[in-house]
Amino acid sequence: MSALGEHLKARIRAGGPMSVAEYMSTCLMHPTLGYYVTRDPFGVSGDFTTAPEISQMFGELLGLALAQAWLDRGRPDPFRLVELGPGRGTLMADVMRATKGVEGFHEAADLWLVETSPVLRARQIKTINAPLTHADALSDVPGGPLFLIANEFFDALPIRQFVRTETAWRERVVGLDGEALSLGLSDETAPDHLAHRLDDTAEGDVVEQAHSGAVVAGEIGARIAESGGLAYLIDYGDWRSLGDTFQALRAHEPVSVLEAPGAVDLTAHVDFEALARAAEPAVHSRLTPQGVFLGRLGIEDRAEALAANLDGEALQSHIAAFRRLTDEREMGTLFKVMALFQADAPLPSGVTL
Repeated sequence: MSALGEHLKARIRAGGPMSVAEYMSTCLMHPTLGYYVTRDPFGVSGDFTTAPEISQMFGELLGLALAQAWLDRGRPDPFRLVELGPGRGTLMADVMRATKGVEGFHEAADLWLVETSPVLRARQIKTINAPLTHADALSDVPGGPLFLIANEFFDALPIRQFVRTETAWRERVVGLDGEALSLGLSDETAPDHLAHRLDDTAEGDVVEQAHSGAVVAGEIGARIAESGGLAYLIDYGDWRSLGDTFQALRAHEPVSVLEAPGAVDLTAHVDFEALARAAEPAVHSRLTPQGVFLGRLGIEDRAEALAANLDGEALQSHIAAFRRLTDEREMGTLFKVMALFQADAPLPSGVTL
């Protein structure tokens, strides 16, 4: 068992079983032993690969969509250009490169990266060739028009899991079976925040809730409603949570969520409906599959332009990256995009109402 695993077991012995949210939060963000605090988890040598690491096209198109929204909103100067959970900085580096030719955009942009990992902060500074400021939370970013990207950010936020009984719920918890971590269930409970889910679930169904995700979405929505701007939220998930999606990856392979705490990636599918509700009074777009979104932004034309200068193995790799981002059998359907914006503002590129 890892050092963090021993720490978790000691906490459970002292205080009893913990929620999945507490377990997940500790595994990912423990100040000295947490997964994101101690490593760079991205790429072939890590545990997973995100869309910006697959192809530059993803960040380029997203950057141009942000720039178009900035133009459509009257070129606010200054504005806060923010990314939540920016990984290695690859996405923002591509955004900045693609928007270099948009007159006034870089001069007006005040770039902020919301990142707590010291390992990843160092990597982001090296990757992004532009002045930037790091923040521990969105609340640390000054006010003003907000143009925000969150790609695979919300899936890493802690969730609670509730299993439906006949008329109420039991919360899934992490406890001990002898000396081993194990999953169990609490006594029956009937929390108010789940009352509306009794209408669309059956006994045995699992509903997941990410309170911290709703808090962040609420802050994004309030800032956009007050000061303008928009946010693109891109993640895997669906409109409404239903089913057990809590999962772990190690070296790109699925493993048990209780395996090697602090050394595996833990995520869950995003409940976009909960984010949209929390973000009011900002309005939200229709949930759009990533492949459709990128298609509307012109990824086919961009792919053809890049392919014209490639051949051999480089060309085949480029074609494979395009398919991985857009194909319905890969990331094209699993990943979704939702935009948040002011009710009276122009519709952002790539999405519909």
